Parts: sequence; C-alpha cells; structure tokens
Amino acid sequence: MKRVLITGAAGFLGSHLCERFLKEGMYVIGMDNLITGDMRNIEHLMPDPNFEFNHHDVTKFVHVPGDLDYIMHFASPASPIDYLKIPIQTLKVGAMGTHNLLGLARVKNARFIIASTSEVYGDPLVHPQTEDYWGHVNPIGPRGCYDEAKRYQEAITMAYHRYHQLETRIVRIFNTYGPRMRLNDGRVLPAFIGQALRGEDITVFGDGTQTRAFCYVDDLVEGIYRLLMSDYSLPVNIGNPSEITIGEFAEEIIKLTGTDQKVIYQPLPQDDPKQRQPDITLAKEILGWEPKVSREEGLRITYDYFRNLPKERLYEESNHRGFENFSGSK
Repeated sequence: MKRVLITGAAGFLGSHLCERFLKEGMYVIGMDNLITGDMRNIEHLMPDPNFEFNHHDVTKFVHVPGDLDYIMHFASPASPIDYLKIPIQTLKVGAMGTHNLLGLARVKNARFIIASTSEVYGDPLVHPQTEDYWGHVNPIGPRGCYDEAKRYQEAITMAYHRYHQLETRIVRIFNTYGPRMRLNDGRVLPAFIGQALRGEDITVFGDGTQTRAFCYVDDLVEGIYRLLMSDYSLPVNIGNPSEITIGEFAEEIIKLTGTDQKVIYQPLPQDDPKQRQPDITLAKEILGWEPKVSREEGLRITYDYFRNLPKERLYEESNHRGFENFSGSK
C-alpha cells in the first residue's frame, strides 16, 4: 500500500485531498497544527483504518515513522484574513515548513509536491497568466508575506530538485471553492454566500470590475492528482479559465440565494490583483486535464453545503487558534 503524507490536512483543500487519496487505495497520514484548519473537516475520516492524523506544526522538525511514497505540502494560511493576521507564521510555513518537508522527502526518497498559488503572479501585467510569467509582486506590501512565502517555496523546491535530484512537483492553484470552505475566511465566494445567508448587504471591494476565475474543488483535486503522478517538475497552473468580474459574481450569488440584498462598495485593499485568469494550456497538454464542473453547478453544490450548516456556524468568528504563539520574534 502506498503511503502519503498530506500537510494542511484539516483545511478546506487538504481534507478533500485526504478523501481522494484514500479512495485511490493509499494509506493517508494527515498533519495539521489547526491554526486555520478544522477537525470537523476530517472527523468523518477518523474511523478509516487507512487514515491517521498528527497534530503537528511543520515549521518544527517533522518525523514520520515508516516509508513514505509521496509528501504533499498543502499547509499554509490561504486567505487574506488569515495571512494578514498571522504573517510571520505564513512566512515560516512557506520557508521553514517546506525546508523540513523537503528534508523528509529526501530521507524517505518520496515524491514531493507543493501547493503554490496564482499569487506568485501578484497583480499581473500579463493576462491570462502563463507559467513562464515571472509576476508583478510587491514584496513588502501587506500581501507580501503570502506571495513571497510561496515564491520562496517554489525556489527551494526547485533547488532540491536540481541539487539533490529529488522528485518534485509544483502546482499553482487559482481561486478554488466548494464544501468545507470557512464562511469567515475572507475569500470572496464564502464571504458573499455568508452575507446572503445572514441577510446582510453584499460587500464588493473596489469598483467590481476586477476579475477572478473560480475552479470547483473536485476539478482541482483531479488536476493535482494527475500532476503528482506525472513526470513534470516545473510549475503547472491548475484552475478554471472561466473569468468573471466581482460585480457580476455578486449578482450571481444574489440570484443563486434568492435574496434581495444591496451591493455596497468598499475601497480595494492594497495590492489586490485586478485580474486573475489561468492559462491552462500546459495542464491540457501534459496532464490531459481541464475543469469539468461549471460554475453554475459548483455554486449550487457549495450553496447547498453552506445553507445546511448549523445556524451558529454562520456567525462564527475567524478563530486563529494559537496564532499569538507564532507572532513577534518567534
């Protein structure tokens, strides 16, 4: 039986990856420090004899007994509300966490994949974004902690690949959505749905003309799986190229939820990208992958998940468990 370590396992995407690799017949070791992850995302997996969970911070030394075939480093705060509150831990998990896990991959002779992001392109001057675009990033802006953590993560991964001949893969993930997202995590889709379910006005930052392209989580997981099993070591964009403005998206959410909220506008946060759309030519050519789930279908599934949550979940505050322990000089 193949064995895979998945960091960030209790997060939105990590929990879906755990499910997928269990279905592929692998023994899955989930790891998470639960700062932004949630055990409710994986509690249904706990009875599975081929799943185990380790509560651990990967910025500390990582030890996993036995063989490992794959290491998937998906641990990181992934939304602005997270990484603006815990910028130092965000940098540490991208730098120290990646270093620790690359060392483990080398010892175990395991294939290694990192979750990079479209944020490495910053506020892009090239549209749509191709993998050979180097990006337009402000390293000292408020978003720099996340952007540069991911850019460093890519750089050290390629260094291990070239210097130690480690088998590595890099997936650049574009906006993704689906069940188990946190309503309070600051990303536009759960924010809009949460506001609609609570009867609040829909808040659009900026004038609503900035664009995003949303990929349903099952499509993303399929792309990640295919990349891990491929022999391609350079970055690959995985996302849905169907682009929409945030203003149009707000109207879609109002229509989906059957609510009649007003759309109100607030100033655009510093360095917030004006355009975001993946060029997935490479994924099509190398992986034979492209998204299958339409935004209409994916939004319906996601909305059904959110509206069936217990009412108190709609009003949960963002809770960065223990993040104060990772700020300051630590």
